[in-house]
Amino acid sequence: MNNQTVISKFLLLGLPIPPEHQHLFYALFLAMYLTTVLENLIIIILILLDFHLHTPMYLFLSNLSFSDLCFSSVTMPKLLENMQSQDPSISYVGCLTQMYFLMVFADMENFLILVMAYDRYVAICYPLHYISIMNPKLCVCLVVLSWVFTMLYSLFHTLFLGRLSFCGDNVIPHFFCDISALFKLACSDTYINELLIIVLGGLIIASYARIVSSILKVSSARGVYKIFSTCGSHLSVVSLFYGTVIGVYLCPSANSSTVKETTMAMMYTVVTPMLNPFIYSLRNREIKGALIRIICNMKISL
Repeated sequence: MNNQTVISKFLLLGLPIPPEHQHLFYALFLAMYLTTVLENLIIIILILLDFHLHTPMYLFLSNLSFSDLCFSSVTMPKLLENMQSQDPSISYVGCLTQMYFLMVFADMENFLILVMAYDRYVAICYPLHYISIMNPKLCVCLVVLSWVFTMLYSLFHTLFLGRLSFCGDNVIPHFFCDISALFKLACSDTYINELLIIVLGGLIIASYARIVSSILKVSSARGVYKIFSTCGSHLSVVSLFYGTVIGVYLCPSANSSTVKETTMAMMYTVVTPMLNPFIYSLRNREIKGALIRIICNMKISL
């Protein structure tokens, strides 16, 4: 007898928050989401309006801010809606759609962080040739290729996931349609999807290993100081983002609890997009200078 059923919707269990604390956490998550949107919008607008920021690094940062804004917007509105709803469900099509866009912007963040690491690598190891290497054509190509690759990669993932068969259980112990949670509900083989995750993870790790090995050839004390002063912010973001992603998707524990997985997911879906603007940009003197110039110009025009 075939125990596979047609799933029309999934039930998102959300966060393990006691009912008496729901309103408090709702206000907290709403504030975090609005902060994320405001921070990233400010950075995007500043980079667009101030020609002093039309450099390779700020091109990448503007795309990272847009990706962070969208990444957070894929999950947070649904989480906030479900916290106030008596029916925290999501349709099958809605679940796949959410997962597609989640992967697009998550993978885009992966590639943008990697491209920014390459940019810092060129700045450290080839400072005299930086302008000729990181020319506008190459920078635009890197950004466009990152967007194209992530959209195609996410599309393949979603198409293969759409071919899976699910058993009767439609409960997702998460606050969004997480791919690892869907794997656990699937009755059919998830080998191709898991292989795609491993291939992408291996590609990113190998790229970072290549960049780090090249940078570590700078053996002088001055060179080491320059590395940490130039890449300190980048290393903070990489540690926070990749540490949680690797823990959830590449090195999952067989006995890991739902609470632990949900907490780690909150770190890279909610906390990281909120912290990225501050770590990378809002405490940057050039960004502060651009903000002051735009405010002064607005006052003059008024």
